[in-house]
Amino acid sequence: MQKKVLEVENKQVYRLEGLSCTNCAAKFEKNIRAIDSVDDVQLNFGASKITVQGAASIAQLEKAGAFDGIKLYPERQRTKPKRPFWKKRDNIASMLSLLFTIIGYTLFFQLGENNPLTVGMFAVAILTGGYHLFIIGFKNLVKLQFDMKTLMTVAIIGAAIIGEWAEGAVVVFLFALSEALEGYSMDKARKSIQSLMDIAPNRATIKRGGSLIEIDVEDVQIGDIMVIKPGQKIAMDGEVVSGESSINQAAITGESIPVYKSVGEEVFAGTLNEEGSLEIRVTKFAEDTTIAKIIHLVEEAQAERAPSQQFVDRFARYYTPVILIIALLIAIVPPLLFGGVWSEWIYSGLAVLVVGCPCALVISTPVAIVTAIGNAARKGVLIKGGIHLEEAGKLQVIAFDKTGTLTEGKPVVTEVVSIGAMTDGDVLAFAAAIESYSQHPLASAIIRKAKEERVETWDATDFRSFTGKGARAVVQGKQYIIGSPALFKDMIKLPVETEQKIQQLQSEGKTVMLLGTPARIEGLIAVADQIRKDSPSIIERLVQLGKCTVMLTGDNQATGKAIAQQIGITETKAELMPQDKLVAIKQVREQYGSVAMVGDGVNDAPALAAANIGIAMGGAGTDTALETADIALMSDDLDKLPYTMALSKKTLKIIKQNIIFAFVLKLVALLLVIPGWLTLWIAIFADMGATLIVVLNSLRLMNAK
Repeated sequence: MQKKVLEVENKQVYRLEGLSCTNCAAKFEKNIRAIDSVDDVQLNFGASKITVQGAASIAQLEKAGAFDGIKLYPERQRTKPKRPFWKKRDNIASMLSLLFTIIGYTLFFQLGENNPLTVGMFAVAILTGGYHLFIIGFKNLVKLQFDMKTLMTVAIIGAAIIGEWAEGAVVVFLFALSEALEGYSMDKARKSIQSLMDIAPNRATIKRGGSLIEIDVEDVQIGDIMVIKPGQKIAMDGEVVSGESSINQAAITGESIPVYKSVGEEVFAGTLNEEGSLEIRVTKFAEDTTIAKIIHLVEEAQAERAPSQQFVDRFARYYTPVILIIALLIAIVPPLLFGGVWSEWIYSGLAVLVVGCPCALVISTPVAIVTAIGNAARKGVLIKGGIHLEEAGKLQVIAFDKTGTLTEGKPVVTEVVSIGAMTDGDVLAFAAAIESYSQHPLASAIIRKAKEERVETWDATDFRSFTGKGARAVVQGKQYIIGSPALFKDMIKLPVETEQKIQQLQSEGKTVMLLGTPARIEGLIAVADQIRKDSPSIIERLVQLGKCTVMLTGDNQATGKAIAQQIGITETKAELMPQDKLVAIKQVREQYGSVAMVGDGVNDAPALAAANIGIAMGGAGTDTALETADIALMSDDLDKLPYTMALSKKTLKIIKQNIIFAFVLKLVALLLVIPGWLTLWIAIFADMGATLIVVLNSLRLMNAK
């Protein structure tokens, strides 16, 4: 226990500035691991975040990232100091390099290529723009670490050695420009997540000792009363204790329509109070609020490598050494074996080094995953990893829990029919007496109906439940049973008229319960769960996307099929006990292949876990949904399901486009070596162009609808 406490005390989480390349991230992590006071480190490239276990200072960590100018800020620091574009060290050096290159070309056309002034100006341009690049490149070369900076260093110095000063200067500037644009693009992709951090206020107005004080949310305690005025954002999760108002929950659930909240109802940090004044009792600490959990889970999701990213990483591991060997062979084989000019073929080999850098290939997947997960989070869909995002686009079948997912989850009594000597009111009264001990949704419907009808109230004793079938109790000194027709069929033979009535009601999609004694039937009660208004249209959209749909329900076959037909579900599995849903999911998976299970994340946890993807409804209200599901629809809204699948398909499409484009562009550039057309200019443009196009293509996911 003491060890765990020490681990928590020594754990520090920082956000990073200046991290734009996966190779740099790997090197930064390796450098930190080499620090003696560091026990462990986990770097999340997508979220630009690092977790360090140990006693290392920020100065030590920044020294480990000095090769790329990486800066660290405490995780809880809301805003990082932003430096203007023109004040950034690398950008100043790039602008100076461009200036000296322009002067060099002016002298080039006036004095000639080999004039000392011309060469000197290009040399100054190379040193100005490439100083930090060369330092890192030489260090890497000594350690035989062949990343982009190493390859660029070798190529630029090689160009200078063979007298290509002008091209060397231009390549230095273009490389610096591509680094700046890549960093800007990655920051833009990450903003979709970082914007979530600014949703909730960092200070709250708290009522203490009869006065109002404004304090940091980290200092707010559970049980504090928070005062929210109209137009203010709610700073903490809590429960309304006074007042009523419409709350815009779009930031959490993606719902555009405000939700009316009154005393006793739950509200979330980061949501907007639109009209009334509210007093809210705080129920969670700042780090445990729903928005804090969403941010944490989304960032963790970005750290989890998707299958396509794992493939690209493995490919890049072999790709870089192959490019180095090809470049070396191009530089030495033609002069040695075929009498080629050394300077020309060394130049071609250097160009191959530049064009062969795997930057565009390596970044093709993570930038798309980061952008898509961020987009989904802003729209109220929490996707807990790239693997789940990819899997969502490959689903063949969607299985739905019926109650609370396809239906409202609040059944209502539609008919009360007396069969024996009792009146309709007596049937309802006796049924309510028994069901007052039950927690089943159907029991709640009967109790609500009894209160509406104001029937006589009876006390029940000796209550006993028959799981999934019904219950019994003693009312007015006599034993009564309420339950499914199947329960009564085991005891007595049902009259033909009663069976016909039961079948008629079930064909209408209603659940029928009988009330009676072990010897005779006294009456029946029909209950119907209202179908969600948007369920039929959503199922239709899923069918249009080529998905099979299955409904899992505890209702009998007739009721299940009737509801399924109203909604448009293609297959129904009825009369399922909670444990049967797990078996049903396994059967569906074997029959169709990849399957998603959509449920509430609580009762359906085993089925959610058994499916390829577990999708929980209403994640904003339940911690269980956030923890157990692979994807959580934060609002109680199925409309986000087709959006999630469409987003997954678009992400997969963009990842494939990125990989194919990056690979084909480099292949075409490499083939230009054969006729001798590959220059350093073309090489750097090919590499820079591929990287930027891959990033910009991925950023299209920010606007996916």
